[in-house]
Amino acid sequence: MFITKYRMNKLTLAIIVTSCALAAHAQNGINTPYSRYGFGIQSERAMGFNKGMGGIAQGFRNGREINIANPASYSEVDSLTALFDIGISLQNSNHKMGSLQQNIRNSSFDYFAFQFRAFKHVGMTLGIMPVTNIKYNFSSTGETLEGTENVTSTYSFNGDGGLREVFFGTGWRPFRPISLGFNVRYIWGDYTHNARMMFSESSAFHLARTYTGEVGTYSWQAGLQFIQPLNKKDKIVIGATYTYGHKLGSEATRTTQTLNSSTVEEATSDTIKNAFQLPHAISAGVTFYHANTLRVGADFELQKWSECRFPNQQTGVSDDIPYASTKGQLNDRTKISAGLDWTPSPYSSSKFLKRCTYKLGGYYAQTYAKADPTGIVTDKPYEFGLSAGITLPISNKNTSWNNTAPRINVAVQWAHTNIPYLNAATMRKGTLEENYLRFCLGITFNERWFYKMKVK
Repeated sequence: MFITKYRMNKLTLAIIVTSCALAAHAQNGINTPYSRYGFGIQSERAMGFNKGMGGIAQGFRNGREINIANPASYSEVDSLTALFDIGISLQNSNHKMGSLQQNIRNSSFDYFAFQFRAFKHVGMTLGIMPVTNIKYNFSSTGETLEGTENVTSTYSFNGDGGLREVFFGTGWRPFRPISLGFNVRYIWGDYTHNARMMFSESSAFHLARTYTGEVGTYSWQAGLQFIQPLNKKDKIVIGATYTYGHKLGSEATRTTQTLNSSTVEEATSDTIKNAFQLPHAISAGVTFYHANTLRVGADFELQKWSECRFPNQQTGVSDDIPYASTKGQLNDRTKISAGLDWTPSPYSSSKFLKRCTYKLGGYYAQTYAKADPTGIVTDKPYEFGLSAGITLPISNKNTSWNNTAPRINVAVQWAHTNIPYLNAATMRKGTLEENYLRFCLGITFNERWFYKMKVK
């Protein structure tokens, strides 16, 4: 006699509930002047398994990994599997901006995702993760004011906020070479930027500005994967995604205050309706598979931020430009990445290190930040990085090492960012540089939820 048994580990359930609570209330782990621009620092849409591979994902499909970058991959999950994936990271960063320099340590919640099979050749995934992060606090002393001997100006800037998303997606393989996927996303968040100009003369008037905005919108993403066998051991997978961009019915506000000591002498407020847009984006990539031991791939991504409306002079304090939302406030973002992973002997029953998967990757990108909307500084910002990692299968008497064992993904990332900007006080070109070393930890739980059990 056979009965159907639905299993769910109590510890896994506790982790799911805790993860969702953390994701809903977690503060971002970013603290850098780089997050002043646009919606802030863009989060990497990578999971624990590919953070050590430069973030490549378009051609990845594996029933034991959740690949949210391409929803077409969801169809690979098998009928007995329910996957839970949670990730966190620790970061040490060094920032240089003119004569300013600081080292900062942060931690952050990266993602939570859950995947299961709904029907034959149909998999579903849901999760939550940050989209962008904003966090900074710095100040600088300007030059002596013209016509005075010892009166100097001081600028201070701080900001906080960012965007988050919850998503639900499905992947379907209608016939063997082709898999299709679709993600529905709800994106929400806000930002606050404060800028203040003060003078060393206590009787002088000071100027303060606050920029605020709030976003809540739906979006979607469509994915495609084509699987082409080469021989009995080798194959390639070509993947691509399109992410829908559109106008947001959200407002942005700039409040300007003239202060005498701590007293507000004058205040004005400007509000822009329909101030923001999300960009159309495309990604494509190819991955080569050799047996179950080697994967090598490369991806390309383009986000059309230059065609999006965005408030101008978002974090300035002393300009008199009318507050408006226009196109051209941000740059298009492009990214090229490549990576590989290698498992020496995935079916080894005695050598643990041979069952581990070793990863290596890197990327180069032109970022969307545009620190000089006036066009005086024409150099474009860029970033590049290297990463390495390892996947550790953890088995016990109740799990099979090659199928249901939990997996710990560890990755180390190093990256350099360079953003040229126009110093509003001196009207000279400056450069914001950032170097960071990040330690990423991801844990994947593989639960055997649906199976038939023989009863004698």
